[in-house]
Amino acid sequence: MTDAPPVVALFGATALGKSRVAVELSGLLGADIVVADSMQVYAGLPIVTNQPDAESRRGARYHLVGWASPRDDLTVAEYAARAHGVLDGLVAAGRPVVVEGGSGLYLRAVLGDLGFGGAPDDERRRALEERWERAPDELVAELRRRAPDVAARTDLRNGRRVVRALESLEAGDEPAQTGELWSGRGRYGHRLFALDPGDDRAALTERIERRVDQMLAAGALAEVAAARDAGPFSRTAAQAIGVRELCAVLDGELALPEAAARMKARTRALARRQLTWMRKLPDAVRVPASGRPPDAVARDVLDLM
Repeated sequence: MTDAPPVVALFGATALGKSRVAVELSGLLGADIVVADSMQVYAGLPIVTNQPDAESRRGARYHLVGWASPRDDLTVAEYAARAHGVLDGLVAAGRPVVVEGGSGLYLRAVLGDLGFGGAPDDERRRALEERWERAPDELVAELRRRAPDVAARTDLRNGRRVVRALESLEAGDEPAQTGELWSGRGRYGHRLFALDPGDDRAALTERIERRVDQMLAAGALAEVAAARDAGPFSRTAAQAIGVRELCAVLDGELALPEAAARMKARTRALARRQLTWMRKLPDAVRVPASGRPPDAVARDVLDLM
């Protein structure tokens, strides 16, 4: 399609079928898929992080999946630099791109020029982390006082994110302007589509629980064991849903059914955060997705473009 934007972005909650829609849309557009996800970057964890399976890879060319070691601590700034290198090359070559985003922050990092400042200051970060361990409420109050807009879009129960937000403020970084980024005036000309689960949240919950069961049946426990045997997980890789829980099973601290229940609870919480992000995207076009075949959803996106 000659009038299609060079970059089409899909955002949606986990287990809603976003990956399959991206494959279908990639086929319709002849597009590469760039994955905007904080955990699918890690090699050796394809099951736990829900990386594209063999069937999906036969149907599309993927980027930014499985390129980092689970022993590496990664920042969104490092991801953004790599993503921009990939997208700059694809756009310059005239190749259409579908950006598949399950992480709102990483999607913003791909599509926009967010200011991340210079290299991280390890000493400053450690000091903030120690303060979080001692008095997390004080750090949350400080973030709210210094940057209420940043605090409003930060998960204040997540110490890593609170620390990163304060670290960025101390480095003098300017908060990104959400409206400018999502209006199509980001780094690339793009259209953003949000897959809408509708009002049937019970169906989404059922899909989430089924996905966790499928991960375990596919060998997630053995996968985590093999990855840990190669060396300790980094702090960021350990945040992947399933890593902490299945390590506890391997250490005899949890029974597998309890680990599965915790994984399902964390995934439901992730979906809620993703749906909150979706409400913050002012120029996203919502596309009904719940209970619909991926090819039908992809064709709706194509028609709306």
